[in-house]
Amino acid sequence: MEDRDLMEKELLIIKGVCDLYLHGAIESTTSEVHSAFKEALNESLNVQNKLYNLMAEKGWYKTETAEQQKIDAAKQKYSEN
Repeated sequence: MEDRDLMEKELLIIKGVCDLYLHGAIESTTSEVHSAFKEALNESLNVQNKLYNLMAEKGWYKTETAEQQKIDAAKQKYSEN
């Protein structure tokens, strides 16, 4: 398995972990539990960001720039609701 494959899998895993921590924070019943999930979420988001940046530097994670027309259409669509 190549580095790119490993990092893609790690990125997927950390995204799932972030989702679990977010739901844990939302559903927590005490401030202590909420704080623990919130701290774990922030740490996981930092790891996710580092992975993303490293993959982007290597050209393994490319994003497309949205056209201004599509951005404006989305803004208009959601501002009407």
